[in-house]
Amino acid sequence: MRKFSTLSALLLGSTLMASAVSQAADNGIYIGAGIGQSNVDIDAGVTQIDGDDTGFKVIAGFRPLDWFGVEVNYIDFGEVSDSGVNVESDALAAYAVGFLPLGPVDLFAKAGVASADTSVGTSLGRVSDDSTDFAYGAGLQFRLLSLSARIEYEIFDLEDVDDLNMISVGLTYTFL
Repeated sequence: MRKFSTLSALLLGSTLMASAVSQAADNGIYIGAGIGQSNVDIDAGVTQIDGDDTGFKVIAGFRPLDWFGVEVNYIDFGEVSDSGVNVESDALAAYAVGFLPLGPVDLFAKAGVASADTSVGTSLGRVSDDSTDFAYGAGLQFRLLSLSARIEYEIFDLEDVDDLNMISVGLTYTFL
């Protein structure tokens, strides 16, 4: 009986330690990448473009608290072509991120600014526009030790672009 009690205590202790280790990896500096589908919609009088392309992002962030972090993303939205007009866009975004930890899953929402470069080309030439505007998004991530898998949706409220958004999946790795 004593062996059983000792074995049970060891098993319970190791389970609690494993749980603590998985929760301890939540905070710190993290880096990652994602891939997804971007959507660009521009209605500039005569020129109307609405299309999707594959985009990617590079993620770097710092999560000092369970419920708060800051994040910087580089996003390449790809290239959308429609009726002889093509649009390329990329952005550098900085966000404040609020997390709602639910065990190994986090719900998160983020808001900040994006500095975007949008280039529109036709057979007559190319026009480029830079703007810094509001950006926001939401998603969820599943944490396993230092690795997290996430899905998120982001909206970039740019002045000269009617709609620019991206849905993506990605991985991040947290350094303690």
